Parts: sequence; structure tokens; C-alpha cells
Amino acid sequence: MTAPVIAATSVEPDSEPTPTVPAPPRGPRRPGRLRGRAWGLYLAFAVVAVAVLWAVIPGVFAPGDPLTGVPADKLLPPSAANWFGTDTLGRDLFGRVVHGAVHSLSGALIAVTVGLALGTVLGAIAGAVGGVVDDVLMRIVDVLLAIPGLLLSLSVIILLGFGTVNAAIAVGLGSVAAFARLMRAEVARVRRTEYVEAAFGSGATFFAVLRRHVLPNSLTPIVALAALQFGTAILAISTLGFLGYGAPPPTPEWGLLIAEGRNYVGTAWWLTALPGLIVVAVVLSANRISHRIGRGTR
Repeated sequence: MTAPVIAATSVEPDSEPTPTVPAPPRGPRRPGRLRGRAWGLYLAFAVVAVAVLWAVIPGVFAPGDPLTGVPADKLLPPSAANWFGTDTLGRDLFGRVVHGAVHSLSGALIAVTVGLALGTVLGAIAGAVGGVVDDVLMRIVDVLLAIPGLLLSLSVIILLGFGTVNAAIAVGLGSVAAFARLMRAEVARVRRTEYVEAAFGSGATFFAVLRRHVLPNSLTPIVALAALQFGTAILAISTLGFLGYGAPPPTPEWGLLIAEGRNYVGTAWWLTALPGLIVVAVVLSANRISHRIGRGTR
């Protein structure tokens, strides 16, 4: 008895299979570009670190007295003996820039602290409570945003008086609105997340959820904004010092140093150019660091 032979039949598909399109090959990585970005960030940290060291231990970098000079050595150009040259009274300009770092950086720190504290509190209350409280606080913030920052700072200085601390407080009040709006948006976003709803559902109180979950998860973007505002505050305080609303002469504040040399731009360019370059370098470095922090939070 022979086994039945089963003929193999091929079943043709109803439709032809869709050809697979290969993905385009990825281009080679550019390590040089990545290294360039890293070196830029390292350079920014180095510039800010040097400025902070100038503010903390200025005598190590410029041991001389920044308020006294040699009249016979006035308006000397930059040289090995005087890196930034001398001013109209024979004072070493590099020493004055180094000793002026404490005024500009401490003023920027005060300004950021004032804006961060007040803005964070206002934004947290508006975002957490909501309703009428949110509307009232945000309308106050809108009024602050409608006033130019320099005009608001000048108005506060007229009320408080001149000086580095008063100028820093004025700049800080001008930055309250930015911190408040960002904090309010972050608190409102975190309040709608699932783990916050679960915390409320488990019986946690409003203030407990706000303290344990909402605020810790809302502060990270605020840190990036604070770093950005630090550079902006240095620029704003230098601007007020240039206009004569900051530290009084002969205090070696960066904005005041630029103002003192503006009448000698044609004959002694270093009096304004070199302190101005220091301000630009520190501000750009602080902004670079803040952008890196901002990318790390996303």
C-alpha cells in the first residue's frame, strides 16, 4: 500500500508585499563640534570662577590700593607693569577692575535673591490657590511687566537713595515679574500631574502636597532663570553705575569705571574698553551657563 502523495501547491499572496525602504544612513558624529561646545562651557565656568575669586580675594590678584595712584603715571597705556593701563589719577586700572568685582557681583547676587524670593512666593501662591487670588496677583505682575525695567529701577532708587545695595534691590524688584510668571506656570503644570492627584486622593492635606510634591518639582526651571538673571543683573547694575545711580566715586564699580573713562575714548581707549570687555565676558559666561542648566532641566 503506497502512501498518498500530497502535491505541494504554492499560494500566491493577494497583494505584493510593500518593499521596505531602508532608513537613510546617519551621518558621522562630529566630535570636534561637541568638544567645541564643551570647551565653550568650560571657558564660561572659568570666566565666572575668576570673577568670583576677584570678588572674594582681590588682594591676591591686585595687591595695591585701588583708590590711590601716582599722578606722574596717569593715562599710561596697557603694558607688562599695568595690564589695563592707568587712569587719569595714575591708578592701576586692572587693580580697580579686580577690586570692583565685589561690588558688581555682590549687587547682582542681592538682585537675584530679591527677585527669586518675592517672585517665587507670588508665583507659588497664584499657581497653588488659583481663582481670584491668581487673577489679582497676575494683574499686579502684568503691571510690573508693563513698566520698563530701567525705569522701574530708577524709580525705586529715587525712593531708596543711591548706592550699590539700593541699586541691587531696585534691579531685583524689576525681575520679580519674570520669576513670578515662571513659578506660577510650573506650579499650575505640576498640580495637574497624576502623582499630585494621587497624593490628594490618598488623603494628604493641601499644604503637605504643596511642600512635598509641587514645590520641589517646580523649582528646577527657576534655578536656570536665576542663573540667567545673574548675568542680566550685572549688566543692569553696571548700567545704573554708568548713569551715576550706583556706587559713588571713587568706588571701583564696573559701571562707574566705564563712565569715568568715557571722556577719554579718543586718547585713552583702555579706560572704557577693557572694563567693558570684562562686563561683557562675565555676562555672556553667566548666560552660557544658564542655557546649559536650562537644557539639563528639559
